[in-house]
Amino acid sequence: MRRMSEEPRNPAIRHRRVSQQVQRAVTQLILDRGLRPGALLPTEAELMESLGVSRNSVRESLKALQALDIVEIRHGYGTYVGQASLTPLADGLTFRTLLRPASDAHALAEILQVREILEEGLIRRVAAAPLPPEILDRLDDIVRKMAAAGQADEPFADLDRDFHETLYRSLGNELIPQLLGAFWNVFDRVAGARSWSSDPDPDVTVSRHRDIVTALRAQDAAGAQRAMAHHFRGIEARAEQETRGVE
Repeated sequence: MRRMSEEPRNPAIRHRRVSQQVQRAVTQLILDRGLRPGALLPTEAELMESLGVSRNSVRESLKALQALDIVEIRHGYGTYVGQASLTPLADGLTFRTLLRPASDAHALAEILQVREILEEGLIRRVAAAPLPPEILDRLDDIVRKMAAAGQADEPFADLDRDFHETLYRSLGNELIPQLLGAFWNVFDRVAGARSWSSDPDPDVTVSRHRDIVTALRAQDAAGAQRAMAHHFRGIEARAEQETRGVE
């Protein structure tokens, strides 16, 4: 790796610039060596030597990369390539939403709108070709379990999440469940922080999911999109109702 100087002389500017340079150098090292998540990275001493920077610069840079899930620091063992997950994105969006007043209905609505646009586009792709029977059967099974949970007055958020992840599995895109999961986590965290109630009408929620599967079985792409849009109208209405209930 290319060595770097700790200039300019201004301490604050120098510190920030060196940290950024070390972060770029470490990420480039991971890419150049084709390292996978869990791979061991050079030691602090090796990074200090190869980059020509102080131990503090290396440590602070690695901590910054750990916050982004680019590296994982295991104290006493070393530094490893991280999972590069979307956890930092979810954390940032959650904080951004909670930073706004609890009575601000637009805060969470913005998150829901982005997820809605994403899922309506995805459902159009899914419905463009017949879904494998095993996926349709799995979706039906999830809906049945959701209905049973609702009748037993039990929450079924995990089943709801499983439904949406299963729905797009046929696309073979590994980023989709991660991105949807990030938005899902934001919604759950905000709802928990705001002490929202559980689903006020689980039967309606189950019905909307069943409508999606029915349209997909009929290979009705437009119907699947309408069912998904209707589903999100319900989520948005619930979020607005809960927000209005905040004093």
